[in-house]
Amino acid sequence: MSEKNLKITLGECLENVHAKTPLVHNITNYVTVNDVANVLLACGGSPIMSDEPKDVYDITSICGGLNINIGTLNERSIEAMMIAGLRSKELGHVILLDPVGAGASMLRTKTAQSIVESVKPDIIRGNISEIKALIKGTGTTKGVDADSADSVTEDNLDDMVAFVKEVAAKTDAVIAITGAIDLVADADVCYVIRNGRKEMSRITGTGCQLSGIATAYAVANPDNKVDAVAAAVCLMGLAGEIGWSRMQEGDGNSTYRNRIIDAIFNMDAKTLEEGAKYEIR
Repeated sequence: MSEKNLKITLGECLENVHAKTPLVHNITNYVTVNDVANVLLACGGSPIMSDEPKDVYDITSICGGLNINIGTLNERSIEAMMIAGLRSKELGHVILLDPVGAGASMLRTKTAQSIVESVKPDIIRGNISEIKALIKGTGTTKGVDADSADSVTEDNLDDMVAFVKEVAAKTDAVIAITGAIDLVADADVCYVIRNGRKEMSRITGTGCQLSGIATAYAVANPDNKVDAVAAAVCLMGLAGEIGWSRMQEGDGNSTYRNRIIDAIFNMDAKTLEEGAKYEIR
């Protein structure tokens, strides 16, 4: 843990989610939609799933946050994302963009860039390749995974911290880059987070789940978004550690997914504070 004084602790962020039960509208991909709903319930939030253009204006209006995930794009969902995004912005709701696979195809990259330009999300969460593609317009994203050449490492950490702060300043958003080392930053500060297990990459949708959690945390902590998103990232990584410690002989990635969600369900402020591994730069 960093010795820097925080405006709000990670544990307080968690307790605010439990106290407020933030309602989050999710336009997310059909591969992980069930897991996103369940993990939002587990963390103390409440999910609504809707991607019908004729429905999303009303649905997003009754929520506190909007989680946009471009993992399985189609023309209808793109239209819904724009309608919901503009309505959420009009209402002052928290908006998170998860630019899944940006850099892998022109449609994904252009859609993500259009959302950033038009909707101006409060939070952008992705891997390093997706964030680079979003900013530069091109990238080396491997499917929906980061290119290994883009990894955040101890050797390039200073440069990556400077990069994520620069992106945050350019987009006026909290940027969360997740990988072996996670970075959560606004233009001024960057959390460097080292929670998690490499085995989490064997589960489809841990990133999608994190985007839902981060949206709920930001809704519940509107004046401390960077701290709230950092708390969500620490929570997810710590749940991965706890879930892995409870694996039994014969368990696989399906069981691991459930153990992570269970660990999130049972997480309390004390456990999060004691288990979070981060520094602030």
